[in-house]
Amino acid sequence: MNACRNTMSAHTTLTDWKSINWSKITEYVKKLRQRIYRAEQLGQHRKVRKLQRLMILSKSNLLLSIRRVTQINKGKRTAGIDGLTISNACERVNIYNEMLEKNVQLHKPEPAKRIYIKKKNGKMRPLGIPTIIDRIYQNITKNALEPQWEARFESCTYGFRPGRGTHDAIESIFNKINSNTTKKWVFEGDFRACFDNLNHDYIKQQIKNFPAKKIITRWLDAGYIDNETFHPTESGTPQGSIISPLLANIALDGMEEAIEIEYRTDATYIGTIKEKCKIGLVKYADDFVIVTETKEKAEEMYIKLDGYLKKRGLELSTEKTKITHIEDGFDFLGFNVRQYKKQSANKLLIKPSKDSIKKAKKKIKEVFDKLKGQPIKVVINILNPIIRGYANYWKHVVSKKVFTHMDNYIWKKLYKHLRRLHPKKSWKWITNRYFKKPIDVTRNDKWILTCPKTNKQLLKMAWTKIERYIMIRFKNSPDDPLLSDYWEKRKRKKLKNAT
Repeated sequence: MNACRNTMSAHTTLTDWKSINWSKITEYVKKLRQRIYRAEQLGQHRKVRKLQRLMILSKSNLLLSIRRVTQINKGKRTAGIDGLTISNACERVNIYNEMLEKNVQLHKPEPAKRIYIKKKNGKMRPLGIPTIIDRIYQNITKNALEPQWEARFESCTYGFRPGRGTHDAIESIFNKINSNTTKKWVFEGDFRACFDNLNHDYIKQQIKNFPAKKIITRWLDAGYIDNETFHPTESGTPQGSIISPLLANIALDGMEEAIEIEYRTDATYIGTIKEKCKIGLVKYADDFVIVTETKEKAEEMYIKLDGYLKKRGLELSTEKTKITHIEDGFDFLGFNVRQYKKQSANKLLIKPSKDSIKKAKKKIKEVFDKLKGQPIKVVINILNPIIRGYANYWKHVVSKKVFTHMDNYIWKKLYKHLRRLHPKKSWKWITNRYFKKPIDVTRNDKWILTCPKTNKQLLKMAWTKIERYIMIRFKNSPDDPLLSDYWEKRKRKKLKNAT
């Protein structure tokens, strides 16, 4: 696909990728997703299926899916077993024109390519990489299936869902424990090899009325190639696949019912929903936390979850699943949650976890090891995004001391780097050349590492303002057409915080 082709067809042939009005087609797909969501909310199941078929056949959905898979997603340059990658506008035009002539319902998926990445415990995590074509079809299918389930999903689920993330999950834990001083015991749950063991029959049953259920069944059964050997897949959804996180969330839905969580409308705060029972659940992908009032209630969760787990082909990880008292603290999603005893009253604090800090230090150390002898301009350009990323991830919790600690760690690494860079120069010469007052006059710092050629300065984590994260409300979803103003405000706030 080195040259753009004008293929004759019944459809309008695309010739110029750059001429596409992305705002218009993005808005069309967004509105169609919202219509699916609203129809599901109202129980209009026939209309849901009709709209899903429309989404699957949509040219706009095809264009957006090609763009996402080949331009936006992190793995855009990673090929499947066919070796195909799509890296330029001309190739995108050609693949669009080819796929326009085909029907996703008749597509026969290729097996995924098995690769391995190292986990934090030193073990290897298997990933299944579908072909580019399969990834595009999966994104098309996801846009049809996801809004239907967004209207169904439990409010306590935060992983791999639009408009939700780790900070929502952490804030939810804080609210569940801090607002109810009697919830002291924590059931820390983890499914053993969740993505590898999910029951195919259960997933198929959950999506039995979806118009494109057959292609999803073929993806589940497609198998994988490892070391040039084909392996069938009788269970699980491959990590690395676009559709897998959604299918996993569909399979894992229903835990609130299993552990008997009920909700009530809070008359004190009109329109808000709170747990009626004395159990709280927060779930992020295959990790979850249940908070209860007593140790006995926490231990009951093993029995309550038994039927839920068997139905889905899952087991709890004996290594990671445990019961903890809140005063001993626990780690979740890179944060440590712990209640500290104070003279006046107990105080619940959430801080970056030791493992998360250790990981950040390791990443920074690797940067300095790799950049030995490199000019300061290069060091600043590579370090700043890392510093900004960790600071933004940690800024919603108690992390001022951690910021200062990390700045000191970076300073020690910088000192060694500068000494190696100019072994024959005095420290006074080095400081005069590389350290200046902050460009931002509101900073109190006297010495800031500055590139002498570009005047670009190294960021400090301590400059990041600590601010409370505003958690997503109950079941709110970007696919809900009645919440456009709500999501616009969250988008503006997010952009403001990022600058």
